Amino acid sequence: MENPFNPAVASQADLIVGCGDIGRRVARLEISEGRTVLGLARSESTAATLKAMGLGVICSDLDDVSSLMALPDLVSTLYYFAPPPSTGSDDPRLRNCLDALKGLPERVVYISTSGVYGDCGGDWIDEECPLNPKSDRGKRRMAAEQVLEDWSQRTGVPMIILRVPGIYGPGRLPVERVRQGVPVLIPEESPYSNRIHADDLAAACVAASRRGQSGRAYNISDGHPTTMTDYFWRIADLHGLPRPPAISLAEARSVLTPAMLSFLEESKRLINRRMLDELRVKLQYPDLAQGLKHCR
Repeated sequence: MENPFNPAVASQADLIVGCGDIGRRVARLEISEGRTVLGLARSESTAATLKAMGLGVICSDLDDVSSLMALPDLVSTLYYFAPPPSTGSDDPRLRNCLDALKGLPERVVYISTSGVYGDCGGDWIDEECPLNPKSDRGKRRMAAEQVLEDWSQRTGVPMIILRVPGIYGPGRLPVERVRQGVPVLIPEESPYSNRIHADDLAAACVAASRRGQSGRAYNISDGHPTTMTDYFWRIADLHGLPRPPAISLAEARSVLTPAMLSFLEESKRLINRRMLDELRVKLQYPDLAQGLKHCR
């Protein structure tokens, strides 16, 4: 794929690695403030979409180290939103990106997951809670956080970690799962889960680039957790679908996939005070009731 990137536009540009839904939302916010934004694209279709949005496009693949030679010399904020591989114990993609940088960015904003905390028994937790991931995906993210922290200490580049729970918004609801009638847990056994609307997450990313403190992690959540069963039932009601049947956890272990069970066996409630106080994020959708109204 031909690389349309022009190095002359890189000065003081923001670079987004991981230009999915959230990356594109962040790009729109930054462009609306008059900033130059570059986006990493692996496919022709992604490159065309980003170019149409007004981004400078860098054609590279995080799994192909040689392609990362196209990364720019000068970057203001590096937004790193790309997920780790689906297997393994760490994130070689993040390592590849950091190693390929020719010049140092002014800061890095990294989206991690609240899964790094593991199961907290439904307790309210802040960013000082010890990391104890149980799932493989949580372990990969914890390893990635450590890679970024070590790199930041070596280079002196400020880095900000955003620990993100379930993301919802238009086009991001598990409507098909609800339509298929995949069971949920009975309410008394359903774990707490935390969420953030996609628009509020994008705003938090931009706020982190402006006001995040180096080396700090921030829980990015609406601060009003509910149970997973409540979440799926609300989506069913929103779309006029039958509520999924509720079963016990013991039954769930025999009918649900290991991936689904991994989410059901962790329960925590995120305290988002640091996000509100330090990043000064003003949530558009502070709870599910308000957020789901805008997801039809």
